[in-house]
Amino acid sequence: MYLATTGRRDAPAPPRTGGAVRRVPGTVLALGTVSLVTDISSEMVAAVLPLYLVLGLGLSPLQFGFLDGLFNGAASVVRLLGGHAADRGHRHKRVAGIGYALSACSRLGLLLAGGATAGIAAALATDRVGKGIRTAPRDALITLSSRPEALGRSFGVHRAMDTTGALLGPLAAFALLWATADAYDAVFVVSFCVGLLGVLLLVLYVPGHHPAPPTKSIRLKRNVFGALRDRDFRRILGAATLLGAATVGDAFVYLLLQRCLGLPVGWFPLLPLGAAACYLLLAVPAGRIADRVGRRLPFLYGHVALLGVYATLLAPTGGPAPLLLALVLALLGVFYATTDGVLMALAGPVLPAYGRAGGLALLQTGQALARMLAAAGFGAAWTVWGPRPALWAAISALLAALAGGWALLPRTPSGTPAHEGPGAPIPERRTT
Repeated sequence: MYLATTGRRDAPAPPRTGGAVRRVPGTVLALGTVSLVTDISSEMVAAVLPLYLVLGLGLSPLQFGFLDGLFNGAASVVRLLGGHAADRGHRHKRVAGIGYALSACSRLGLLLAGGATAGIAAALATDRVGKGIRTAPRDALITLSSRPEALGRSFGVHRAMDTTGALLGPLAAFALLWATADAYDAVFVVSFCVGLLGVLLLVLYVPGHHPAPPTKSIRLKRNVFGALRDRDFRRILGAATLLGAATVGDAFVYLLLQRCLGLPVGWFPLLPLGAAACYLLLAVPAGRIADRVGRRLPFLYGHVALLGVYATLLAPTGGPAPLLLALVLALLGVFYATTDGVLMALAGPVLPAYGRAGGLALLQTGQALARMLAAAGFGAAWTVWGPRPALWAAISALLAALAGGWALLPRTPSGTPAHEGPGAPIPERRTT
């Protein structure tokens, strides 16, 4: 038996009136501000790190790729620990704060490491661990502070603010490098200070307490795998993992785009900014549409947009380059706007409040690991067959995954109210 409320459906919410309902909760805006500031700090480092390590310290691209891939994979697993810790005692803010603080301190670690490879590796590991720890508790806080029928909008606003930071970070880094004559230490110092500001904003403006779960809910095991007891969550996890296994990764998309158009190498770092700008513009509208029509179809249609990216990259290179560039970046922005926050909004109401961070962590980990395998497989296919056959294989895999996702995703998943306060009714629901 699995304890959860029934009656919430992933269907269009009834129209409501009144400005209070339409407003985004203050907790979401506070978390969005924290993410904006933290992303400025993170992307300042991410934008210059390859240059610093490869050109400044002399690491080979293979060494840098190994370090980056290893720690990104480790961050996926750490998410589970962060989700489990947050659910124990309802400590979402505290665990998220630890994650933000670790990421901020990692910038100082890069500064103190000098040229020592071990110190650089430790700083990168600290940053990835911090990111892995904070993601699920942060998203759980968004779901716990929002009305279930408005979760798409809440995640859209948060992701838009987060992406704003991702756009401002590289610009700030390159401005600092220009102003200081390529002084990487200045970037690390400013990034550390900005990261600490994000932690301070979290401490001051994000509420730390939410209504306690009902006493009857104690009967459910409190661990990240407890969410697998729910049939709807298992189907959402299966669909997200299947579709993630057919997502080759942005880096390959940008490499293929640069190859197709013959873009100068100096323009390559700007490609992610174009996709991020489209994501920023579309995140809130996509979330609002998902709240109105249900989140299942936007999530699937987002992967149709990704299919359009792959198909566009297969188009003959004789066409107008600006049109091809704009189309690929716009479709990539649509993909992220209709899948990232929408998936969290789809899964959040299915999970009970006392296990929400762990369940979301499990979902994010499954998707991230599947995408890592997809990227490795695409890289191998490109090496053995060449880029065009590898793209055809990616299209075939994504078509199959879309068919599987259509069948797996529940059309009307039941959900749990965002606040499960004492005395809330908890009728039992049978699961298989």
